[in-house]
Amino acid sequence: MKLNIRRTALVGFAFMSICAFWQLYDGVVPLVLKNNFGIPDGIAGVIMAMDNVFAVFLLPFFGTLSDRCRSRLGKRTPFIITGTALSVILMNLLPVSLKIRSFALFIAALALLLVAMGVYRSPAVALMPDVTPKPLRSKANAIINLMGAIGGVFTLAVTTVLVTKNAAGEEDYTLLFAAVSVLMVIAVAVLVICVREKKLTDENQIVNDEYDRQTGESEQIVNASGKSGFASLKPEVAKSLVLILLTVFFCYMGYNAVSSALTKFFSVRWGYDIKTASQCMMVAVVGAVVSYIPVGLFSAKLGRKNMVRIGAALLSLSFLAASFIGEFTFVVYIIFAVIGLAWAIINVNTYPMVVEISGSGDVGKFTGYYYTFSMSAQIVTPILSGFLLQYIGYSSLLPYAALMAAIAFVMISFVKHGDARPAKPKSVLEAFDVSD
Repeated sequence: MKLNIRRTALVGFAFMSICAFWQLYDGVVPLVLKNNFGIPDGIAGVIMAMDNVFAVFLLPFFGTLSDRCRSRLGKRTPFIITGTALSVILMNLLPVSLKIRSFALFIAALALLLVAMGVYRSPAVALMPDVTPKPLRSKANAIINLMGAIGGVFTLAVTTVLVTKNAAGEEDYTLLFAAVSVLMVIAVAVLVICVREKKLTDENQIVNDEYDRQTGESEQIVNASGKSGFASLKPEVAKSLVLILLTVFFCYMGYNAVSSALTKFFSVRWGYDIKTASQCMMVAVVGAVVSYIPVGLFSAKLGRKNMVRIGAALLSLSFLAASFIGEFTFVVYIIFAVIGLAWAIINVNTYPMVVEISGSGDVGKFTGYYYTFSMSAQIVTPILSGFLLQYIGYSSLLPYAALMAAIAFVMISFVKHGDARPAKPKSVLEAFDVSD
């Protein structure tokens, strides 16, 4: 059984467009709120949290809705096309609102934009497991994450050259939004033209049915009730699913606590400005990017559960080690590179474990479960860690993050399902063979 690298990369174009947008959102919207509309930091924080709040409700809903879709284009493609089209239109209203200085238009367009992104986020992510054999999903997810990173890097790159100044000396983001819009349209056009979802899904279902027959996986997982979602699972399998989702939750609790307070932490703890903090975060991102493909390969050898345990352990130990550094040194960069590696290991393997447990008709719903837990953590942890920073001090941040990752390690250790491995290659040459 071989992974089709070319097809997986093409499927990843949808995730590329998503990541390009979120990089734009995270980078520009906070600046607009502060510099263009003078919104206080507290209120701005609430506005910036809207995407996570919306996601908790929208992603499971549209994931499940796409499971039930029956069209000649497939289950996911109609949502991807519709969501992208709406998002591109709405996101270009944001720079318009700045030119006419209309905060009402900005907020209205932003709220609708977040809904539009929610329309296709779960379906776009669910497309990978739809067209990828079960044992190869960690490898495929590594490629998907790499495509997403390319989208984020594109936005960072064009931001440096396409943000101009208007007559009043304010930053003009019109060309930047237009460039990201063009990328999103091209990415989804490539996906629609090159990926025949319905055909590939049907072919993949045959492969997965044969895999289940050989391994007995479906009999071990699915309850004979004929229901969907959690209700379709045997009790012991549902327990494993909850533990995997809690692993995701606590990993995000730790990682997002640090990423959301990093610039303030560097200033208070080590006396360095935003540039040094950004450099460390970039080291973590680069560490993750260069790790995606090797992590996918090692996951096929060691198993997803073992890899997630390694990732959670590395994440916890890295945060703990950084907490003992009293003065900033080059060692901090090394630690953040390890944090990036750990994050890549966790991301590449946890989502395939979740959809491994799903039935073939439930991938969108289970993708929604995954995002419900990850987004919930990103809502909760800035608030919880923020109170710790306020009442205990900044020395609490890294131990808190280490504790969250340690809890994730414990959770994944009790998981007994979702850890598919490919069959051993018949020869050494076959181990290096992938189809185009």
